[in-house]
Amino acid sequence: GEAAIMARFMEKFSVCLVTLPLPETLNVNLPTRIDSQHYIDRLLSDKFVKLGLSPSALAADHTYLRRVYLDLIGRLPTPEESRSWLAETAPDKKEKLALRLLSRPEYADFWANKWADLLRPNPFHVGMKAVFVLHTWLRDCFRKNLPYDQFAKQIIAADGSTFRDGASVVIRDKRQPDELTTVISRLFLGIRLECAKCHHHPFEVYGQDDFYHFAAFFGRIGKKGSGISAPISGSEEMFFLAKKGDVKHLRTGEIMKPAPLKGKVMEFTEDEDPRQALAAWITSDENPLFAKAAVNRIWADLMGRGLVDAVDDLRATNPPSNPALLDALADDFRKHHYDVKHLLYSIVTSKAYALSSKPNERNQGDTRNHSRHYRMRPRAEVLLDMVSDVTGVAENFPAMPEGSRAMEMWTFRSASEFLDSFGRPDPNQDPPCERSSDSTVVQALHLMNAKNIQAKIIAENGIASKLAAGSGTIELAIEDLYLRCYCRFPTNAERDGVISLAKSRNQARKQTLEDLLWALINSPEFVLVD
Repeated sequence: GEAAIMARFMEKFSVCLVTLPLPETLNVNLPTRIDSQHYIDRLLSDKFVKLGLSPSALAADHTYLRRVYLDLIGRLPTPEESRSWLAETAPDKKEKLALRLLSRPEYADFWANKWADLLRPNPFHVGMKAVFVLHTWLRDCFRKNLPYDQFAKQIIAADGSTFRDGASVVIRDKRQPDELTTVISRLFLGIRLECAKCHHHPFEVYGQDDFYHFAAFFGRIGKKGSGISAPISGSEEMFFLAKKGDVKHLRTGEIMKPAPLKGKVMEFTEDEDPRQALAAWITSDENPLFAKAAVNRIWADLMGRGLVDAVDDLRATNPPSNPALLDALADDFRKHHYDVKHLLYSIVTSKAYALSSKPNERNQGDTRNHSRHYRMRPRAEVLLDMVSDVTGVAENFPAMPEGSRAMEMWTFRSASEFLDSFGRPDPNQDPPCERSSDSTVVQALHLMNAKNIQAKIIAENGIASKLAAGSGTIELAIEDLYLRCYCRFPTNAERDGVISLAKSRNQARKQTLEDLLWALINSPEFVLVD
């Protein structure tokens, strides 16, 4: 393994990485490299060799299929899509599949939902219409594949109306310079500056002066509106460049001038917007943190853990597990003009992404070097849509059109016991909200016993009822359910076991299929992205 050891003397500190390879007494016949020239595979393999790790074998095709669908568009393939892709023999079928998924409309819904966790304001602060405007803007950004640097610039330097300009809603929610400082630094630099607001953290390079110089960029945000809180008025608010505006140091009371982190103080005329300069500095190719923070967050979304963990905590005392790979991903992201779809495509077409989650003798203790795939639980909205898809019964949400998917919801205030049980953020929780992927007893009990889940399984217009009433054989019906839930065909033992159990109980065909569907939904193979 590998660990970072920090030495500290007074206000100085240094970090040393210590590596301890696996002993050669373990199985040395396993390969230590991924057989691929993809730069991701090559750089990960270099680390495997250094640590004596052996990568797991490639996952089965059906596992990759299910994984990439859920990771890129947040939904399962249909049985027809699974049959078709599994039957393909072309050597580039994974690359073609990734391109098709990235062009589908669900892509924008899924990734907008992720960013809504990081940006979505408290509706009690800004009003419901403003929340809707922000979510619509997010979806449009991902639909157009807006370059990530332009996306960041529009948020950092947002102005205009909260009823027309989605990015301005972030400013309405985080109204004070100190609030904007902590949010912007975490999202786009991967730095947590909260501590520096009040003191100089002993393990960090940034102190109070750095915090308030940074906050000074937000000192001249002008506001115009009713002045009444959003829940009462639901009113529009406008943001613009004000002629004046000061930010004072909390301890000294000194009026601070804008300056980038560890950079020189900047001067601005009345007509120059400091936030435009901040946006240019943050997104500059010369600023390594911007691209690193972006690729690290997306890597964590796809691979189960960031190269730096937590994803918004890039610092010397929390080094990446693979610095060379983080640098390479960031360089490639910059060279391709911050194209998010290109980054996603690069990762999901690597063999590292396609590794099995099943460990071998030489990687079973690896939890940070990606020598195997790390299983994850889908987001709450994705899992609810999965249940709706495999049962064939859509969920009904308040204030949403009939047949809407959970992934399309634009507010956390829509009531749903399922979503709350599986980790949807509290609408009163301040962003950015990093969801926990931990499994709980409440989640297991909800899937097993919740009335709405049972109602979907036994519904007359549901999949189980339709398959029971169809003309196909029971074997084909069982195959259909396995393809819906697991994207694979049942094994002979699984199929024969279902039929044998049904005969021993003298069960009706409908009851057999309902019981099978309930069992498939309540298995780890369904509730985890393997």
